[in-house]
Amino acid sequence: MKYFVKIFVITYLVFGINNSFAEDKIVYVNMDSILNDSKAGQFVQEKLKETHKSNLSIFKSTEEKLKKDEKNLLTKKNVMAKEEFEEKIKLLRAEAQQYQTDRRTKIEELNKIGNDARSRILVALQPILAKYAEKNDISIIVDKKNVIVGKTNLDITKTIIDELNKKLPSIKLN
Repeated sequence: MKYFVKIFVITYLVFGINNSFAEDKIVYVNMDSILNDSKAGQFVQEKLKETHKSNLSIFKSTEEKLKKDEKNLLTKKNVMAKEEFEEKIKLLRAEAQQYQTDRRTKIEELNKIGNDARSRILVALQPILAKYAEKNDISIIVDKKNVIVGKTNLDITKTIIDELNKKLPSIKLN
């Protein structure tokens, strides 16, 4: 009988204590959607597309000019002196290298502007998320890409986008 009571008590302690009485509320938010669908995010994307488009037209015209110069130089190869031709080839190569450097610099600048704008949106988003979590007694807000399965009523993305649109309707790009 002693053993029966001991086994009963041990079993109760092992299985009885495992019940969790925690009421932690966890929700998730789609950060990519916030950065792309908010007014500030859409503004940034439009400005970056416009800048990229204008850069591409400049790059294309420069490439065409370089190809035209190369073609002209090759047609004059037999007429020019060897030293003069080699000098013109060096100048053309230097122009091509400068073009590549300028192109790389413009692309890096555009990426930097996009990353800075993204960071500023995230900084503005932080207090909104904190206020929402405090107001609705939420313990954890998780990014949607880290959630495997979740109820759709736990997705607060739309609400957060609305709050962000009120607080940050546009953003200034450098």
